[in-house]
Amino acid sequence: MRDEDVAAYLQNNPQFFENYAEMLSGVVIPHPYGGRTISLSERQLLTLREKNRMLEKKLFELVENAKDNDELQAKVHQFTLTLFASRDREALPEVIPRDLCERFAIPHAVLRLWEQSPPSAEVLTFADQTSQPVCVHRAVYDTQSWFGEAGEHLRSFAYLPLRDGEQSIGLLILASEDVQRFYPEMGTLFLQRLAETISSALGSQP
Repeated sequence: MRDEDVAAYLQNNPQFFENYAEMLSGVVIPHPYGGRTISLSERQLLTLREKNRMLEKKLFELVENAKDNDELQAKVHQFTLTLFASRDREALPEVIPRDLCERFAIPHAVLRLWEQSPPSAEVLTFADQTSQPVCVHRAVYDTQSWFGEAGEHLRSFAYLPLRDGEQSIGLLILASEDVQRFYPEMGTLFLQRLAETISSALGSQP
């Protein structure tokens, strides 16, 4: 008889445990973390404790993630207030990358507006066709050169197309030497909010 058959029988016949309760109380099995033996009830208690530890760990991770999200939301909110409170609208293309780097500890940020710095045809097509932020490990087309001498050392990038309706008006790129700072599988909700906020602020310039 296979182990699976025994397990299936016990699962389908719970009365077995009531009928042989005395016999089961005398059954001993190896301790999972040592050479001694323990009873079934002790083993069950260990299993419950392990499950509780796992649940506590998951709960702790959820709480920590919630705290991180709250802090990130607060930073985005403060960034938005700073953006729209600025009286020097013409300086925004320079202020925005600097503020992002300081506020979110981003190593490198570059913002290009097409009106001031027309891009290559490839970059323009990329920005026009990209509706959501994109995180990659390699620079798109010629954009690595936008970072000057630091460009060759960068290993992760977040591309935030800035839009006015359906048409792109520019591109914001966040970058890092850390390959795990921006990666293709990461969530981009906050990046999207940043892109929309910045697009709105730049679009409202007189």
